[in-house]
Amino acid sequence: MGSSLLGSLAAWVTANPAVAVLTLALAPPLVAVVLARLFTRRDAAPLELEPPPAPVAETASEPAVAAQPEPQIEPPPEPEPVVVAEAPAPIAEPEPEPEPEPPRPVRLRDRLTRTREALVGRVGGLLGGRSLDADALAELEALLFSADLGVRTADDLLQSVRSKATGGDVAAVQAALCDAIRTKLTRVESAEPPLAGPPHVILVLGVNGSGKTTTIGKLAARYVRAGRKVVLGAGDTFRAAAIEQLQVWGERVGCEVVSGQAGGDPAAVAFDTLKAAVARNADVAIIDTAGRLQTQKPLMEELTKIARVIGREVEGAPHETLLVLDSNTGQNAISQARLFTEAAQVTGLALTKLDGSAKGGVIVGLADEFGIPVRYVGVGEGLDDLREFSANEFVEALFETE
Repeated sequence: MGSSLLGSLAAWVTANPAVAVLTLALAPPLVAVVLARLFTRRDAAPLELEPPPAPVAETASEPAVAAQPEPQIEPPPEPEPVVVAEAPAPIAEPEPEPEPEPPRPVRLRDRLTRTREALVGRVGGLLGGRSLDADALAELEALLFSADLGVRTADDLLQSVRSKATGGDVAAVQAALCDAIRTKLTRVESAEPPLAGPPHVILVLGVNGSGKTTTIGKLAARYVRAGRKVVLGAGDTFRAAAIEQLQVWGERVGCEVVSGQAGGDPAAVAFDTLKAAVARNADVAIIDTAGRLQTQKPLMEELTKIARVIGREVEGAPHETLLVLDSNTGQNAISQARLFTEAAQVTGLALTKLDGSAKGGVIVGLADEFGIPVRYVGVGEGLDDLREFSANEFVEALFETE
């Protein structure tokens, strides 16, 4: 079989000269391959070539369904860490502010400082460590006559001290003086009169600058706080400022003010005030008057006219005629009181400005000479600084020691 294969090959090469050249070029390798095949062991297994794959029979089938991606199962979210909220810190409530303490009532002693120093303090300085002999008594007499007590009152007090404290020390002299003053002031101590009417009519007198209009305002405030209905009459028609001042007080304390034209008839204003008070069923009517000087007789006569007019309108009116005196005027207050009591039936006194006066001893002279009840003392500018007069309180404030 080998020889025939070679012969066939040689014949093919000879028949194709073009291939001969190629054959010559390829002969050695081909010969090597052929010889290798010829000398391969006969019992070696023939080289088997892999059979071609069997044809796949086409069969009708459902169209291929696109492979669905496997669903991605998302892992459950990790639980959020539980944050335990801390309880909010309690809001510190502010410390309650302490309620303001109600103002302490001003002691009368504090208001009478200057008067006490001018009278009682000078007595102590005069005697010092001495006993009350003739020389000391003469010095005490001069002191009392200069203390705005009035001549009559100063002499009376001196006689009391001479009879009770001659030969005694300063404490004995002051005790005798205290008792004598207390006796005089107790005679004029009087509470507010009961209300008459209605309306209870108060006619207020006094010179300009005495504190008359302010006293009216404070007196109205006292009645309003006590639940009384008050009407004010601006009868000081000679000063427009006095009318305006009373209107301010009316607004402040909450009461009606009846006024007329500046320069008008004061008696007409008083009449209109009482008409308004009756129509409004007021409990109290307080009527201001001109701050006339006590030396002006025609104006003083006007007071008599006013009193007569209001007496016809309300039976028994005025129920109170209150004279307001400035303690700073000293003995001049005694002169004013004398002339006002001649023009009108004064039934009560109000002594103002005791807190700033060194002449508060004039109240002793007023009490001794006129015997008119002292209704009120003014010891400051506040609404509560118009106080009912108390003889014991006044004397203790005058002679009290620290």
